[in-house]
Amino acid sequence: MPYTPEELEKLKHAPAVPGVEDLFLRRWSPRAFADKDVSNDDLKKIFEAARWAASSYNEQPWRFFLGRRGDATYQKIFDSLVEFNQGWAKSAPVLILSVGSNKFAQNGKPNQYSIHDTGAATAYLSLQATALGLHTHSMAGFDHAKARRAFNVSADYDIGAVTALGYLGDPNTLHDQMRAQETSPRQRKPLSEFVLADWDKPAL
Repeated sequence: MPYTPEELEKLKHAPAVPGVEDLFLRRWSPRAFADKDVSNDDLKKIFEAARWAASSYNEQPWRFFLGRRGDATYQKIFDSLVEFNQGWAKSAPVLILSVGSNKFAQNGKPNQYSIHDTGAATAYLSLQATALGLHTHSMAGFDHAKARRAFNVSADYDIGAVTALGYLGDPNTLHDQMRAQETSPRQRKPLSEFVLADWDKPAL
């Protein structure tokens, strides 16, 4: 059954939870993106949100390589993706590669939390994108070594993830398996499986 982007947004909206902001329930990760550019003004808002994510010792270890379709940064990120992800990510007008410093700037000691903090900043930018009517889809399927070489990322930085960003597109442009995932309701584990008082003992 074909869906319009508007119908798909309704389908993917998580069930209402009393007290939980609607923004969190509207965020999801599509693979079909519209052929529409994201303005610099919106990109600044999205990364401004990421800037205010929490980090260990306020280190802010994240760095984001921002690629816009047609520029060299976009092509280098795209070239690092595995073939499966290239198949759908080519529709996204923006690709972002995250990296995190694995050493504290203040003393050079190892920062074991930099990727955790970089992930938090990515979550912030994803939520801001949702607030602006956009969507993100982060992925692990890319060649880390190739991405590192492409951007001359030193060993002092760990590679994070690639995130596609754009407006929701037509799910009917996807292949069968991806289209089925795109048009199926979202599911999540119950709180009892991951909020614990002890191992295998739910806290809520």
